[in-house]
Amino acid sequence: MEDRRIKKTKRALKNTLIEMMTELPFEQISITALCDRAEISRITFYSHYNDKYALVDDIFQDMIQKGNELYQKHQAENNPEHDLVQNYRNVLYAIVELYYTEYAFFSQTIPGKSPYLAFSFYNYVLKTVESYTTKEGIKQKLKLKYSPKKTAGFLCYGLVGFINESHAETDSVSEIMEEASGLLTDLLTSDVLLER
Repeated sequence: MEDRRIKKTKRALKNTLIEMMTELPFEQISITALCDRAEISRITFYSHYNDKYALVDDIFQDMIQKGNELYQKHQAENNPEHDLVQNYRNVLYAIVELYYTEYAFFSQTIPGKSPYLAFSFYNYVLKTVESYTTKEGIKQKLKLKYSPKKTAGFLCYGLVGFINESHAETDSVSEIMEEASGLLTDLLTSDVLLER
């Protein structure tokens, strides 16, 4: 268990990095500038992180934890029967809700802004959806035509692209949620991904 000082230092570094990413591309942010802005020494930074990539990975881990909490909340609120399609919709709802709640960070994960962050974001979403697809026999219950990894890849690339393009077209969050949920439901109840 980390003590309060360590948590406070890490929180300051994470918040400062996110703030700086709204001003500069991630690739252009130096450890020196980050430490200066956060008023934390480089020695302290390096006692917690190897580099800025380790710091941003720690931010992604925080986001995964928040996303899991949102998913559990949605499951408790609207899926007491554990309907498999609704499970996937709740994963989508958690991702979209987190994306817009933490927009200062996730807005930097668009491929044109930072290839590294875009790639990392996609991989974290892919691993989360893939792990969900392989747990509790979901592959067998849904009778997927393709492996969990391929199915998760198809869903993630498509949905992340759909969300990014919807945002670019200035759709509201509620419109994005409704349309993406409808698209996901159509896919999961069709012959595209499932054996009949």
